[in-house]
Amino acid sequence: MLAIKIWNYFKGYVIIRVEGLTLERLLNLSAAHNIYLWDVKRSSGIVLEMKSSTKGFKALKQVVKKVGCKVTIKEKIGLPFLVYKLKERKMWAAGFILFWAIIIFLSSLIWKIEIIGNEQTPSEEIISLLEDNNINQGRLKYQINKDNIKDILNKNYDYLSFISVTIKGTKLTIEIKEQDLPPEKVDKAYPCHIVAKKRGVITKLIPKNGRAVVEKGRVVSQGDILITGILSDEASDGFMAVHAEGEVYAITRYSSIVREPIVKNEEKYTGNTIVQKGIKVGNKGVRFIRGSIPFDNYKEFEEEKSIINLEKLNIDFPIKVITYEYREVKLEEIRQDIEFLKNSNYLEAAKMINEEMPPDVQVQSKNTRHQVDNGILTTQLIIEAIEDIGRKQIIENRED
Repeated sequence: MLAIKIWNYFKGYVIIRVEGLTLERLLNLSAAHNIYLWDVKRSSGIVLEMKSSTKGFKALKQVVKKVGCKVTIKEKIGLPFLVYKLKERKMWAAGFILFWAIIIFLSSLIWKIEIIGNEQTPSEEIISLLEDNNINQGRLKYQINKDNIKDILNKNYDYLSFISVTIKGTKLTIEIKEQDLPPEKVDKAYPCHIVAKKRGVITKLIPKNGRAVVEKGRVVSQGDILITGILSDEASDGFMAVHAEGEVYAITRYSSIVREPIVKNEEKYTGNTIVQKGIKVGNKGVRFIRGSIPFDNYKEFEEEKSIINLEKLNIDFPIKVITYEYREVKLEEIRQDIEFLKNSNYLEAAKMINEEMPPDVQVQSKNTRHQVDNGILTTQLIIEAIEDIGRKQIIENRED
């Protein structure tokens, strides 16, 4: 209903009052001439109130003459009538347009830049880098290239494993994930700890600056301090923060589990499809036609298209027509060879671990387990390795 109301508002419609003794005949003839009337209400025995499109109202005049009724317009509603009023009231229209122009302009600026996910790189440093590249507060949103921001950060911080840039409202949010930060990448002016980047059993510590707080054989978890940058200051009986340096090696464990059915269902399209339409305003949408899908198995595809194409102006028009397409699929059972499946699962598990495991680790052992339960083959690959698990974490509060 919301989508229909929005559509009618953009096209424009009228609320009319019909008076006469042949109202039923009027409604029957309107239906016969495909004149769409809605919200029909009877206010008395000889009076009806209803809504009609502007095109429908013109066609209704001919029907009214035939049945001998009287029709009057109570109210005109919709964008076309609003535009007409604006033309008649130029000063009011100018103020109205100016007001919305200011609102749109202010909402088109970036008023806040937020950096999240950074533990080793100060937010001030990242924001300063962006400002040097003309990406700052007060910049128009449409002038900011998200891919350009990613390129700048990747060029200056090669240890970032993930960068996400989003603009919501007037805020630019940059989310990053950091890999093990190479020692030479940390500004020596910043005090820091050496902390564990993952769980492991300590095998060797080589503190170069700072003080080791763990010993060989100890199990540490992610985030535990290994070499602290907070030292006692004998001169003042207080504490001082230094830039910790060192290497911490530990036995780490990588595990990956892959599950695959021995008998699996393969999907194939039958060629049968159902298409529905809808409209979306912002993040909310409504479908014009609802109903159950007559397929037991199907895949849904969704396509959005703006009512007004403003891509050349770099403007995303918020009102979109949505096409929902449902394609029927049939399932066919396929039984897989167990030995082939074991090998396939192992390769997939190894691929997953290789993507997670740094290239400079020393692999100590590999263990593979296969288990069949309820028609599912489960493969677990466990790898133990020795690696440097230390990473630098800047001490933001120097009083810690």
